[in-house]
Amino acid sequence: MKILIKGGRLIDPKNAIDGRYDVLADGPVIEGISKNIGKVDSRTKIVDASGLIVAPGLIDVHCHLREPGFEYKETIKTGTMAAAAGGFTTIVCMANTNPVNDSRSVTEFIVDRAHAEGVCKVLPCGAITKGLKGEELSEIGEMFQAGIVAISDDGKSVRRAGLLRKALEYAKTFKLPVISHCEDDTLSGGYVHEGLASLLSGLEGVPAIAEEIIVGRDIAIARYVDAPIHLTHISTAGSIEIIERARKTFRKVTCDTCPHYFTLTDKATLTYDTNAKVNPPLRSQEDMDAIKEGLRNGTIDIIATDHAPHEFTSKDVEFDSATSGISGFETAFALALSLVHEGVLDMKGLLRKMTANPAKLLGITSGALAEGAPADLIVFDPDREWTINRNAFISKGKNTPFHAMTVKGKNLFTMVDGKIVHNEL
Repeated sequence: MKILIKGGRLIDPKNAIDGRYDVLADGPVIEGISKNIGKVDSRTKIVDASGLIVAPGLIDVHCHLREPGFEYKETIKTGTMAAAAGGFTTIVCMANTNPVNDSRSVTEFIVDRAHAEGVCKVLPCGAITKGLKGEELSEIGEMFQAGIVAISDDGKSVRRAGLLRKALEYAKTFKLPVISHCEDDTLSGGYVHEGLASLLSGLEGVPAIAEEIIVGRDIAIARYVDAPIHLTHISTAGSIEIIERARKTFRKVTCDTCPHYFTLTDKATLTYDTNAKVNPPLRSQEDMDAIKEGLRNGTIDIIATDHAPHEFTSKDVEFDSATSGISGFETAFALALSLVHEGVLDMKGLLRKMTANPAKLLGITSGALAEGAPADLIVFDPDREWTINRNAFISKGKNTPFHAMTVKGKNLFTMVDGKIVHNEL
C-alpha cells in the first residue's frame, strides 16, 4: 500500500528541509517529496498531517530490550511496540542479556526475533568482552557478520586499559563504534550522587569523578590508536569539560546523554523513590545546567533513552537494593521537546540529535527523508499537552519517575519501512 502524508511541516536536519511538504511512501521506500502531491490512485492511504510536524523516525543508540533471558522485564515485541509509540523507528539494544550478546548465536537470535516480532528496526550491540567480565575480547568479527552495529560493555567499564585498546583497534577494522560506559567501579559503590542527595538521605554517594576519570582515560586511549569512541549517558559538568577540551585536537569523540539528566536532579532521590535510581545517578543542578549547555553548544551529539525496563519487584524494595533504570521509550521524546520549549535547542537541532547524528554514528541510511530513502517517519504535535501515566505504558517496564508529570509534545504516528506501526491520528 502507498501512504501519502499530506499537509505537514516537514523537518529533516540532514537534508536541510523545513517547510510544508507532502511525503509519498511506496512500500519500504519514499517515492516522492513535493509541495503538493495530488494525483494518487484510490488504493493510496492518505494521512492528514495538517498543523503537525513530519520528521524522520527517531533513532535510539542505547536501550535495553532484555530478551533473551529477562523476558519478564521486557521482550523484543513489547519493547519495539513501546519504542514505536515513542517515535523511534530504529533502536540499538545493549548486550547485557542472558546469555550476554557476545557471540554469533546470540546476535542471530536477536536479529531473527526482531525480524519475526519487532515493529521497529532492532540493531544489536555486541559485548566488548566475553560475559561482560572485562577479561577477554568477544567474538567481534563473528558478531559483526551476524549483524551487530556497535560494541559496548554497557553497565560496566572495560577496567583493563590494554584490553580497551585492543577492542578499539579491532573495532576500527570493521568500522564499528565503541560505546563506552564511563564508570570507575573503585569509586562508584554508592546509590545516589555524592553531594546534596547523599548528605541529606544518608545513602552512599557516587562522586562525579567516578565518571570523569574514565571519560578522560577512554578518550586518551582512543586518541592513541586514532580510533573513534562514543561516550554514553554523560551526566556531569566535568565530563562535558573534558570532552570539550579533547575535541580541540581530537575530533573522533562523540557522546550522548539521556532525558533524565536534563530533566531531574539528585533532589528527586530525596524521597527514596527507587524509580529515580539510575546509573550514573541523577546529578546536581550544576551538572544538569552543564548538560543543557553541552546540548546547546554541540558538545553532546546525541540524545539516547537508556530505556531500562524492570519488573515491579525490582523497584519495590529499599533504595540501596533497588535495580537502576528508567523505562524511557514512551517519555523520551516529550521530555526532549522541553529543550525546544525552553529555548535550549530549536526543533531542527533537537531532531538532529535524535535522527541524523545517531544515523551517522551507526553508519546507517535511516535518519533522513529523501526519494529512495527508507520510509521511516513520524508525525508529532510539539504543543500537545498530556500527562504521563505509567499504567498506560506499552512497555512491560512501568518504572518511571515521571508518572503524573504533565509534558508538552507527543508523537502521534510512526511508520517503519512504509508500514504504519503506531497511529493516534
